Amino acid sequence: MSRKYFTKATDIAKRIVEERVKEGDIVIDATIGNGYDTVFLAKLVGKTGKVYGFDIQSKAIENTKAKLIESTLTERVILIKDSHENIDRYVKEKIDLVIFNLGYLPGGDHEITTKPNSTIKALKKSLDILKENGIIVLVIYHGHEMGKIEKNIIEQYVRELNQKKYTVIKFEFINQINNPPLIIAIEKNL
Repeated sequence: MSRKYFTKATDIAKRIVEERVKEGDIVIDATIGNGYDTVFLAKLVGKTGKVYGFDIQSKAIENTKAKLIESTLTERVILIKDSHENIDRYVKEKIDLVIFNLGYLPGGDHEITTKPNSTIKALKKSLDILKENGIIVLVIYHGHEMGKIEKNIIEQYVRELNQKKYTVIKFEFINQINNPPLIIAIEKNL
């Protein structure tokens, strides 16, 4: 039975993360949402690693905490109820990987979304604390009005990153309807 490789943006993002994250790594889930990526990252970093998880919504923190308890992974994760733009207030060490799932909380209030200004601030701060050869993965949901604005601002920002310091790649479905999410991955070269 053959395995499909290009099914969903989240599957592609997970494959990138799986390739990069190893036991002992320190990573950030910048938008924990319902906790699926947080649990996934906690398993990958192992007992000696650490995951910082950010979200502004209590429901996201509760959902994630429940999944971590169920998976017995709570000791590997620090959950922070704050905007990802404040990463530097909590994270004082170099990071191996940061993942963003931008948009709104699935099953939550669609009026509460990530915002371009706070995401760009978080992205800049993430680049500052990223280790050499570290990676940032952005899964951008742009099927709603704020998502379209955020996508355009992020794409403009990453296009201007110094190519000697960063390698930026974009994965985008071009034959699917309804604005499927796209992925931008940034690797720090220096």
